[in-house]
Amino acid sequence: MSIYVDHDDGFHHAHAQHFAVVCPSCSVLSHLSAVSTPRYAELMRYRPKDAGVVYRCDNCNSPVFLRYPVKAYREDRVELSSNYVELERPRETFEFTYLPEDVETLFREALDCFSANAINAFASMCRRTVQRIFEDLGETGKMKIFDLCNEIRELAEVDNEHFSVVRRVLFDTDGNRDSIPVLKPDEASTLIEFMRDVLYQCYVRKGKLQQAMMMRGFQAQSAAQDDSDLNQSTG
Repeated sequence: MSIYVDHDDGFHHAHAQHFAVVCPSCSVLSHLSAVSTPRYAELMRYRPKDAGVVYRCDNCNSPVFLRYPVKAYREDRVELSSNYVELERPRETFEFTYLPEDVETLFREALDCFSANAINAFASMCRRTVQRIFEDLGETGKMKIFDLCNEIRELAEVDNEHFSVVRRVLFDTDGNRDSIPVLKPDEASTLIEFMRDVLYQCYVRKGKLQQAMMMRGFQAQSAAQDDSDLNQSTG
């Protein structure tokens, strides 16, 4: 993807018409329009390692700030990397209703770390969260979660490299300080989806099923009582 600032301060983005991110203000995957871009002369004068661009979210008109590493300084342009950094990210959410209180507390903090782009702190909080899940599920808890992660791996077709990172974070709990790897952004994104699905399968799905069953039973009892009352009144 070609992104550069030319000598006339023109900002060029090869895929600008399709460029979209999840807006941190409205949480909608929206197209972005560049409204404030770096000046060529200032880039050439100071030669920073990174350059910032302010976009406008086309959905809610809020500003979105992205930072681009500079790839090269040339005579007629400054080339930027396509691997931008979001300076403000959408706040991650989850359906916490059915989670045990201590699991909820730990995973809330994990999501806060992810939202703040503190991805290695996020990995540490994921380990603490899953260790509490192991305790909550009992003796077979760790094996149950491991089997569930293998199912997620197969369903999502996660490659060996990314799954190895997930496995080391969640299951290599031998106390070695180096057992949690230093994560890359794409690895953190994989890890958060594993955590979401594990928590959903272990708690949210179960809680919703139990609630639905309880409501069905209540409705059936109410209907039976209504029938009984009707028969008595007409008998």
